[in-house]
Amino acid sequence: MIEALNEYDQFRDWIPLLRHSAKIERIHKGYSSDEKYIVHDSDGAPQYILRTYSIDHDKDKRVEFSTLKLMEVHNVKCSRPIEIGLLPEQALGYMIVSFIEGNEASEELPLLTEEEQFKIGVQSGLELKKIHQIICPDNMKPWDERMLAKHHRYRMKYANCGVAINNDVRLLSFIDDKLDLMKGRPNIFQHDDYHVGNLIVRDGNLSGIIDFNRYDWGDPIHEFVKVGMFSSEISIPFSVGQIRRYNNDIEPGDEFWQLYSLYLAMTLISSVVWILKAKPDELDSMLMKIQRVMDDHDDFELIVPKWYGQHRLSQ
Repeated sequence: MIEALNEYDQFRDWIPLLRHSAKIERIHKGYSSDEKYIVHDSDGAPQYILRTYSIDHDKDKRVEFSTLKLMEVHNVKCSRPIEIGLLPEQALGYMIVSFIEGNEASEELPLLTEEEQFKIGVQSGLELKKIHQIICPDNMKPWDERMLAKHHRYRMKYANCGVAINNDVRLLSFIDDKLDLMKGRPNIFQHDDYHVGNLIVRDGNLSGIIDFNRYDWGDPIHEFVKVGMFSSEISIPFSVGQIRRYNNDIEPGDEFWQLYSLYLAMTLISSVVWILKAKPDELDSMLMKIQRVMDDHDDFELIVPKWYGQHRLSQ
């Protein structure tokens, strides 16, 4: 949903680059704490995305902006960084990036054939491989240490949140048995929210990737948890295409699926905690997604989700 901004003239006054824009519209989508706007050029065509954020987050946002420059170097299909700055009197920072034409893949994929969906999945897998060319800074702690600490924090909060996933005893046991798999895994740049809601499709092709604001560093296989949580619910052909292309057009090996299922299981625990804090009114919807994942994996008796095998059998 998009609505006209009352602050239109203020943004034009505050940010010289926007002085000649014809219209600014606020975007009411997503879970980010950033405020997002579409900026239209003097002819009325979408030109930029403007994101504003608390000035306290400026250091992280400048890293994000620098990362987008690296994406440009690696020819990743994503928004190009245009400008970043501060509005001290408003206690805000802002980032301006290029606008990507098209609609969210979550809206477009159901309108396409299975072959077209698979093709866009293949394209998204290729772009993900480009993203994962960027290695982490030298001072980054090992992935397994950071991930284990995060999981323990979420697990403690989950134990006290008053909400329980069906058969969570089995789920938690599965996680405990697999945690050692994270040792020695690489620290690579992660988009960390790579799913059909953040991929833009136009004319039956992937036109770009948006919303790098949740970026992180770690095991690239962790990127695929959003396939299990979100993308596979919208399009199984897309999801299979993404996984296969990322794995060089061959069936993923046991290592991939072992880590995929571990990270997905851990995400189910953190998702309960996160939704209770961020969007408690969406708890029921999240629990339905979690149950779908549990069913996909037979309460994690299976490491390869049922939907992946079913699609291969249908080809």
